[in-house]
Amino acid sequence: MFISCIKLSKKLIITLVSIIAVLLILFLIWYFAMFKQAISTSASNSSEDSSKSYIKWFEFNVPYNVLVKTSELDIKSHNENKDIKYNWIDIISYLACKYGNDFKRFKQSDLDNLVTKLNNGETMESITKDMKNYSYYFEGYSSVLAQFIGEYEIQKSNSESANLYTKVYGIKAFHPLAQNYSYSHYDDFGNSRSYGYKRLHFGNDLMGSIGTPVIAVESGIVEAVRLESVWWLESWHS
Repeated sequence: MFISCIKLSKKLIITLVSIIAVLLILFLIWYFAMFKQAISTSASNSSEDSSKSYIKWFEFNVPYNVLVKTSELDIKSHNENKDIKYNWIDIISYLACKYGNDFKRFKQSDLDNLVTKLNNGETMESITKDMKNYSYYFEGYSSVLAQFIGEYEIQKSNSESANLYTKVYGIKAFHPLAQNYSYSHYDDFGNSRSYGYKRLHFGNDLMGSIGTPVIAVESGIVEAVRLESVWWLESWHS
């Protein structure tokens, strides 16, 4: 009888130890799962916080006539060395904020009133201080238009030396395809693309004929290209 009780106690102890071991393993699995989730949540929150620091998508809605009017104001004020020099991106951003980026609502009087305020000594900071979306539109339109107008150098036409240049202020952008060469074109910005992976097309393609001289839109180094159905730029840095 005594021996039987001892055997029973050993079995009970072994059973209890096994249960405790299983519970401990389950606890460790739960603990590490919660720890991993906490790290993932922290990383996700950090990613969300950083993602708020830049614009993910921006609609460029400025029509041609507004681009012409604002660029002429900018260029003329600088070339005539006026006391008040306009910045066309400031003006476009102000109008975008006023219209909710819907330039179908554009009125010449709104542009004239802004110019009048600037001429009377008001600054864009004071004029737009209560426009909460002004900085958003300024950042978006600056990302597109910042390099279009400014100061640059051109060679003097009456100079015999190739080293004589003069500074001018105006439109710096240029057409990337050589003059008098044919090309096809349509507005494909934002269209769906699936070559390589599914995505939106954040560009605007100009399809030049074979042999068309192409001018780089910015200085840089092409490190690699690949040929599949067409030539692709594999690696580039500026």
